[in-house]
Amino acid sequence: MKEKILIKEAIKARENAYCPYSNFKVGAAVLFEDDEIYTGCNVENASFGATMCAERTAIFTAVSKGNTKLKAIALIGDLNGYTYPCGMCRQVMSEFAENGDIKVYIVKNETDYLVKTLDELMPGSFTRKDLE
Repeated sequence: MKEKILIKEAIKARENAYCPYSNFKVGAAVLFEDDEIYTGCNVENASFGATMCAERTAIFTAVSKGNTKLKAIALIGDLNGYTYPCGMCRQVMSEFAENGDIKVYIVKNETDYLVKTLDELMPGSFTRKDLE
């Protein structure tokens, strides 16, 4: 089942996080139209504005491979609570999601996670349709 693999990959990606300032590790795994899973972790920078979230790292990796249709995403941060994607990551997700019903897995561990849709996390999102 892709859902379980996606969650396991996000958990593994979390371990690669570079977070010397916050010590807050985040991992993400995304599934795109080619049915490959791409991962990312947060990468901090002394200039905090240059920090990159795990979700965007994973999405941008998939896009750099020629993918533009996000099918699902899993992310994990705090192992004792649910870490939701930030607003910027939600906006990037909406750019590459064909619709708002893509699944977003908010993971605490392999068996404890929430399943949301992008529409639930970001209702009324600004998309390319708004520019038409």
